[in-house]
Amino acid sequence: MTKRGTARRVWRGLVRLGSLAAAGLTVHTALNLRELRQPAHDPAETGERVTVLLPVRDEAARVAPCLASLLDQIRVPDLEIVVIDDGSTDGTAGRVRATAGDDPRVRVIDAGEPPQGWLGKPNACHAGAEVASGSVLVFVDADVRFSPHALASAVNLLRKHELQLVSPYPRQLTGSPAERLVQPLLQWSWLTTLPLALAERSPRASLGAANGQFLVVDAEAYRAAGGHAAPSVRGAVLDDLALLRAVKATGGRGGVVDGTRLAVCRMYGNWAELRDGYTKSLWSAFGSRAGAGAVVAGLGMVYLVPPVAALTGSLTGFGGYLAGVLGRYLVAERTGGRSLPDALAHPASVAVFGWLVSRSLGARRRGELSWRGRPVGGGARPVEGH
Repeated sequence: MTKRGTARRVWRGLVRLGSLAAAGLTVHTALNLRELRQPAHDPAETGERVTVLLPVRDEAARVAPCLASLLDQIRVPDLEIVVIDDGSTDGTAGRVRATAGDDPRVRVIDAGEPPQGWLGKPNACHAGAEVASGSVLVFVDADVRFSPHALASAVNLLRKHELQLVSPYPRQLTGSPAERLVQPLLQWSWLTTLPLALAERSPRASLGAANGQFLVVDAEAYRAAGGHAAPSVRGAVLDDLALLRAVKATGGRGGVVDGTRLAVCRMYGNWAELRDGYTKSLWSAFGSRAGAGAVVAGLGMVYLVPPVAALTGSLTGFGGYLAGVLGRYLVAERTGGRSLPDALAHPASVAVFGWLVSRSLGARRRGELSWRGRPVGGGARPVEGH
């Protein structure tokens, strides 16, 4: 057989393998969507004290709607909201006070400068947790808006299923083409690759997903795990995932749940914000450069090879492409995202994601990472595991 014939045979094998994997992962996605825990839409009143911890750094333009939605919560009669100002220079604290007025449930504290080995957000979360008095701690981001029953529903789910941590994943809002291309991969990724039922009870670091936009944890379990002061959390760029792993390492159970009807979030407003946000964090998402390379290569084989083959007339490749599109469509329909025509561009989404991973690794290697005026990733080690 000639070299050209061998190359064609290998290529056809890759197309078949990628297409089969795409179909299998889409079946797994459908099963996960059935397993995904859903908080109650009409929860009972929460009978315990709940502390919301809201770290902010230069969030004057976004914090008011978030705080207002927290103040409008129902069925949480004993609510405490601690806003932790992490060195803001844009008047964020003043905006918080103006929004809260004289509401006694809200107080603002200063996070202080992060100690050596800490990143800013873990330090701010730790400062808030130190003064929190609730038996349930709820960590939220300033770009999230909550439905009136969000806190009660999340706490109800945590207690009903005897979990120690739940992360209701907010519905992700998108506006620009770049957001529509990349942001849907957030939910699609864990719904496609993570076995949710096993992940919830497994202590393995590689089996877990969490989102710091909305993260609910039992206060005792949080402190038993070391909280944000735990060595594996304090310097983690992805502190939400690191905290979940710390809780699981001390015997806790939990993970991501459906927060589509509880909260909404628009993380980025344009391509530049999205590019820099992902560049800041993706280097730490896969444990090592080798892990990142393996993930990107695997995604390419499953979601890029088949559509490329389809362009040359391969029916197998076309089937693989449709399988990938179907998986993306199912996730969007369930999580309130844009399903069509956006799902048709799934290969382009995967390609852009691979480029963002490469960009993040390169920037970290060169020591160029920063976020809101602070260096990121210089001395911090990636969280081990997936």
